[in-house]
Amino acid sequence: MAVRTPDPYPDGRPDDEEPPSYGPGWLSDIELEQIRHRMPILYVEAVPVHLDGLGRVIDVGLLLRGTPLGEITRTIVSGRVMYGETLRDALFRHLEKDLGPMAFPQLPASPVPFMIAEYFPTPSETPFIDERQHAVSLAYVVPVTGTTEPRQDALELTWMTPEEAASDAVCSELEGGRGTLVRAALASVGALL
Repeated sequence: MAVRTPDPYPDGRPDDEEPPSYGPGWLSDIELEQIRHRMPILYVEAVPVHLDGLGRVIDVGLLLRGTPLGEITRTIVSGRVMYGETLRDALFRHLEKDLGPMAFPQLPASPVPFMIAEYFPTPSETPFIDERQHAVSLAYVVPVTGTTEPRQDALELTWMTPEEAASDAVCSELEGGRGTLVRAALASVGALL
C-alpha cells in the first residue's frame, strides 16, 4: 500500500535561514518512521462516486498511481489524519489533494464511515496490508459533482460502473486489499446486487 501524505515542505524548509518547521500536525520523515513502528496511524479513505438524479451510484472513481518501485497500481483516495484535524477536514483535504480543487465532493452531514479497515504490515485476519505500518482507516463513500483532475502522485482517475469496479480483474489491481474495501463501499450504498 503506497499511501503517502506529502510533506508540507518537500524541499526541507520554507526558508534557507530557518530550521525545518513541520507545524503542529506534521511529522518529519524520521519521526513518522519511528512512530509507525510503535503505534497504529489513523487514516481516512474515500471512494469517490457519481450519482444519478435518484441518488444511485452510476460511476466509481479509482486512481492510477505509480509506486516507488515503479509499479502501476489502482487505489482510492487515502491519507493520514493530522493532529488537531477533524475527520471532515482530513477527508476534504485528501479529496482535494487527489482529485483537484474543482471536484466538489459532497461530504456527509455526519462523518460516519461505512467501514473501519485495519491494515497490518504482514498478512493477518484482515484482507488489508500496509508493509510500512499498522494503520486504522475510516472509509467513506463520497459523491463528487465537479470536474476531477488528479494531482500529487496520481496519474489518472478512471470512472467505472459499479460492476466494473467490483470485478475480479479491477479488484486484483487495487493495492493493499482495497478491492475488498471498494466492494464493501458499493454494497453499503446498494450498488451491488
